[in-house]
Amino acid sequence: MINDIASELAKLHVLQGADFVMQLKCIASRKEFHPMKDEKNIFIAGGNQKSDFDNLLNAARKAVNHGYRVFILPNPKDIRTADLIFEQKGIYKMYDLKTIQGKTSVMNRLKESIGQTNHVLLNMATDYHGMALARSIKKYFELNPMAMEVMIFNGNKVIVVTPRSLEDKHFLYTFHKRYNK
Repeated sequence: MINDIASELAKLHVLQGADFVMQLKCIASRKEFHPMKDEKNIFIAGGNQKSDFDNLLNAARKAVNHGYRVFILPNPKDIRTADLIFEQKGIYKMYDLKTIQGKTSVMNRLKESIGQTNHVLLNMATDYHGMALARSIKKYFELNPMAMEVMIFNGNKVIVVTPRSLEDKHFLYTFHKRYNK
């Protein structure tokens, strides 16, 4: 059963655009996914065997609070894949979760996601200086031209940064202000 979903996840590495999104929708609708007990709008395939399952569940709960349905992906061997699929109003996106616990770990964690997916979710579990975070995100987009989005969960706030956000010549200041608001 997991091998079937693994082959579907592997296809994501060669698909783009509408085909990629259709594949995400196909994966999220697979029978392997079932609602997680005692949770609303969180679905899992298999059990909670991932070593970072608590971090995934924490991020999933925050996403649900912001109106998403969340699919926690299995971690098939030999395939670099993201952690979560978010669905909101029929729009599907796949995210690699990076829980930030250290004061200087953002850039390293963002670099880890290159090649896995072009959407990264930073779940901030520590106080982090907004200007340093903005610089790391800007550098990540410079290093990874395929990157499309960095979503940040900071307390109850959600901040989304796209390559277009960086076109603002005051991006660092604007981000810092939003992050610390």
